[in-house]
Amino acid sequence: MSDLLIARSLFGTTMGFHIIFATIGVGLPLMMLTAELLYQKTKDHDYVIMAKRWTKAFAVLLGVGIPTGTIAGTQLSLLWPGFMEVIGKVMALPFQIEIYAFFIEALFMSIYVYAAERIPPWMRISSLVLVAFGAFASAVLITNVHAFEGTPQGFRIVDGEIVDVDPWAAFFNPSFIVTAGHVALSAYTTGAFVVASVAAFKMLRTPFGTRVYNFHKKALMLSLIAGGIFSFLTALNGHESAQYLHEYQPEKLAAAEGLFETQSYAPLAIGGFTDRETQRVKWGIKIPWALSFLAGNSFDTVVVGLNDFPEEEWPPLFVHTLFNAMVGIGSLLIFLSLTAFVWNKFLKKEHFPRFLMWAFVASGPLAVLGIEFGWVFACTGRQPWTIYRVLSTADSVTTAENLGILFILFALVYVVLGVAVVFVMLYYFKKNTVIEDINRAEQKNVPLYGSNT
Repeated sequence: MSDLLIARSLFGTTMGFHIIFATIGVGLPLMMLTAELLYQKTKDHDYVIMAKRWTKAFAVLLGVGIPTGTIAGTQLSLLWPGFMEVIGKVMALPFQIEIYAFFIEALFMSIYVYAAERIPPWMRISSLVLVAFGAFASAVLITNVHAFEGTPQGFRIVDGEIVDVDPWAAFFNPSFIVTAGHVALSAYTTGAFVVASVAAFKMLRTPFGTRVYNFHKKALMLSLIAGGIFSFLTALNGHESAQYLHEYQPEKLAAAEGLFETQSYAPLAIGGFTDRETQRVKWGIKIPWALSFLAGNSFDTVVVGLNDFPEEEWPPLFVHTLFNAMVGIGSLLIFLSLTAFVWNKFLKKEHFPRFLMWAFVASGPLAVLGIEFGWVFACTGRQPWTIYRVLSTADSVTTAENLGILFILFALVYVVLGVAVVFVMLYYFKKNTVIEDINRAEQKNVPLYGSNT
């Protein structure tokens, strides 16, 4: 492996691990807030128990998300000095504001965890609103740097020097709103389906009709409804994202769809893989005219093909597979949510068939995979540029060599952290069961949130 490839692999591994905790860390607070609101409205103890248990899980995940995010920030500076030189002069604003967003999230998370039973309902809700807002703002601000990489503006480079810097123009770059919306909506989708996955698994292991079974069924239906809404909104936002690619990064859209020749009435390729030699998508299903409509809301929209660009500027052609995997998982999640809603509300079935329950169990890991595929597509599809048509990845990387040992050591650290998270979560929830929380919630003067055995 070249030093450039090792540097990309090291940073990519770090982000691939961190993004799991960052994404769930954005989605889970909204689920906590929803459960708290339902409890304050209905006084159904099941919802406050959900909020409490999800809060404990969130705290564990946050404990890993913070150090891995710190590692990612350090690696940005050490592995990509050329990139950070531009960011430091032009795009430092999101990083500075993100610190305050994290402070808000951490502060009000502490208030909710340690004082939930000593503050009035409006303060509990306000605390969770600010936790959810802080998590959302952190994600959006960091994502803004990624948006800037795809649509840079707010500066000029003259004779190798950065001049005419306008930090607000860089901040509100053309793809900021669309990219931030996609990240937030997909995080809310993932958070909901992770909860649904756990609830469905617990239902499979709990006798039908028991108090604990009914608790998990409420959690399942709440999360599937929320996940269905946000997955549908994510799909709508994905349509806008395709249009932004058509306008600002046409070769990325062409690679995503394996389109080599510029054409109107361009077909949408589903499945298969892109063959460079024959310049077509093998074993894919083509939907006539659909890509043109997706790109410009018109069947006669001209979509630029890869052959209009120098081959050394083509993104890797495997991004077509990543794009299809991301879209396929999103479509499956929408289908699962609709199926659950129809089965439960219209057909009035008391329980789901076993195969459907296992599909719900798989929905959480699939949602996380969808996030991973989406981020790899977004970043790899921009190659060979770190900042699109401004700074190449090769010019961004450190000149340090022998990075292979660091790659191996960090990979081992992430394995240990991953195993530790699973162990801590299993240990905590084994020691603090649902039925114990139900008993605490139904007794007066017995703390629910303060129980931390």
